[in-house]
Amino acid sequence: MIDVNKKEVSIAVLEDKNLVELQKEAQSDAFAVGNIYLGRVKKLLPGLNAAFIDIGYKKEAFLHYQDLGANFKTQQTYFKQLLNDPKKRIPPISKAKILPDIEKEGSIGDILAVGQEFLVQIAKEPMSTKGPRLTAELSLAGRFLVLIPFADKISVSTKIKSNEERARLRQLLQSVKPKNFSIIVRTSAEGKKVAELDRELKTLLKRLEDNVAKVPKLKAPVIVYEETARTVAILRDIFNASFERIYVNDKDVYNSLFDYVSLIAPEQKEIVKLYKDESPIFDKFGITKQIKSSFGRTVTYKGGAYLIIEHTEAMHVIDVNSGNRTKGSTEQEKTAFEVNIAAADEIARQLRLRDMGGIIVVDFIDMLDTSNRQKLFEHVNKAMSHDRAKHNILPLSKFCLMQITRQRVRPILEVQTSEDCPSCFGTGKIKSSILFTDSLERKIDCLVNKHHVKKFSLHVHPYVAAYIDKGIYPLRLKWKIKYSRNLKIIPNQNLAFLEYKFYDPGQNELDMQDEREIK
Repeated sequence: MIDVNKKEVSIAVLEDKNLVELQKEAQSDAFAVGNIYLGRVKKLLPGLNAAFIDIGYKKEAFLHYQDLGANFKTQQTYFKQLLNDPKKRIPPISKAKILPDIEKEGSIGDILAVGQEFLVQIAKEPMSTKGPRLTAELSLAGRFLVLIPFADKISVSTKIKSNEERARLRQLLQSVKPKNFSIIVRTSAEGKKVAELDRELKTLLKRLEDNVAKVPKLKAPVIVYEETARTVAILRDIFNASFERIYVNDKDVYNSLFDYVSLIAPEQKEIVKLYKDESPIFDKFGITKQIKSSFGRTVTYKGGAYLIIEHTEAMHVIDVNSGNRTKGSTEQEKTAFEVNIAAADEIARQLRLRDMGGIIVVDFIDMLDTSNRQKLFEHVNKAMSHDRAKHNILPLSKFCLMQITRQRVRPILEVQTSEDCPSCFGTGKIKSSILFTDSLERKIDCLVNKHHVKKFSLHVHPYVAAYIDKGIYPLRLKWKIKYSRNLKIIPNQNLAFLEYKFYDPGQNELDMQDEREIK
């Protein structure tokens, strides 16, 4: 489900109607993982063996020596030749001379100089007060393959377990791979024919050549290649034959998704649907309620048990609590095992849903039986097997603590589940609730008769919408007859109880807050 509005794009992934992934991307946010920039060295940090690179972001991006890539000398020599050629002829990368690798324990000052310009790629988005994390080892990702220039290697995803399939894929790509390129074979390539892999390889090569050709005309800091739109990128990474529906509420995004699915899986293009209903798309499919219940500090799950999730600067801590499960139970070990097993499933979902990365420590309910601790460890591994982020899980300690590390490439998703009172704004005093609809009517009157706005929608909490719509001759009908037949009342679960918002047909918010309400 893809919700596109003026400020941001929200993408929700549901498995068996359960929310498992949620991504929110600001419409103005241009710094996505995978973007390639022509950057300039701003400052060298010999103590950290790193450098700050100016790529046009308000904070300089960070590049460590280890992220230069073994083939940095080859890449730099190629682009210097490209930039110094007066006729700006583009030499093919396949004919570039491969130079020796840089030293593994070398110094950043021996490789880079202040003011030097070169291509870098975002590896991690800006987090908190930190700028983006960069790599100079460029790569272009497709659905089945990842293409890396200035190298010569074929790697196959470790998630492909069959030795025969791994050998088949390696042999196929060895026959079509151009010189001076490395290829990483993704898990989704398993079972694919050579024609499909070759077609994607040629597409990635063409994309790389087109962007390399732009470099001589550019001046740092500037973007060279922009990663596929977030909506398409998520599809590229997770799309498979099990997808049943893709709903999107924006015509332009719908067209781009339809074209993409038509290209990669023509037989499934009809699953892309344009959502046309007036109610918010996340409300329609029950996503808003799941978000509100899944992102708080306390998360309840099966049988009254619950998790407490705390975030610190260094790590995330998850505490498993049995709630009312232990009441009247004489089988403490069995109860603890059942609660922990259910918690493992919810924790695996929460890690994907919140995109939690770094170090995660889980405090499970104590179990004395070592076989139960082993079963729980195996169950956590199984529950996290669908997680696309790289992760490592350690066995439980004797205190039933589990340590998990999970790849972090973007900031953890924080969703505010508590709501400020929209009526008192923290003062503790509000107008009489029964007068709320009278206040709304005055706003409608002002819009229609003073500002001459005839076509608009009023978004209110579902309970308020039900009150406005109740009876044989409801308020909604009275307002339409008295003020405008083009008035629409839309229930919106994202709003607090006495909160309201007016929108014009272009979904631009009409500010109708009284001065007294804003104070």
